[in-house]
Amino acid sequence: MAPLLLQLAVLGAALAAAALVLISIVAFITATKMPALHRHEEEKFFLNAKGQKETLPSIWDLPTKQLSVVVPSYNEEKRLPVMMDEALSYLEKRQERDPAFTYEVIVVDDGSKDQTSKVAFKYCQKYGSDKVRVITLVKNRGKGGAIRMGIFSSRGEKILMADADGATKFPDVEKLEKGLNDLQPWPNQMAIACGSRAHLEKESIAQHKCSFGGLISQPVFIGSILYGRH
Repeated sequence: MAPLLLQLAVLGAALAAAALVLISIVAFITATKMPALHRHEEEKFFLNAKGQKETLPSIWDLPTKQLSVVVPSYNEEKRLPVMMDEALSYLEKRQERDPAFTYEVIVVDDGSKDQTSKVAFKYCQKYGSDKVRVITLVKNRGKGGAIRMGIFSSRGEKILMADADGATKFPDVEKLEKGLNDLQPWPNQMAIACGSRAHLEKESIAQHKCSFGGLISQPVFIGSILYGRH
């Protein structure tokens, strides 16, 4: 009986080791190859301020903005204006102080059933499509999918993900920028800084979660959502 139990134990250990090796191989393969980004035909364009279709840029193009702000949005027609007003007010004032500063805000409507795209497009009409762009997804992809679509359509040297609920003051982006700069020198020009409100836990629980997902310096690879420029 004892030899049989020993054999079963050895067999079990061997199978566990084989499974671990297989998982490691699969993880290595999937982590080193970026899955293709599928776009429906309607998702290859955005509307400029005049309502005319223009082709979306690619993350593989050379960056032409200092900062891209990606705002994934699903049924956010009510909360989005508060966030956009604060964000654009800050960005415009920053540009006034530093004319060399350039930015864009990309609102990704993740298949909303309300008027999220129309609400966001009003900001495109007000500030121009060089500064505000709206990508309307054909169907809901989930937050990760919406962020990825915005990232792949961005033009910024740095990319900020900000939630549409406006739970955190937008000027706090400067804290992320400082954190990013403190990481220099960046290995292979890659870096990411993540926002946290852990030090305000009680307030965070009572109100909202952090609205800043992270500030990225190109190029970067994080799981299967974000991939940077060459």
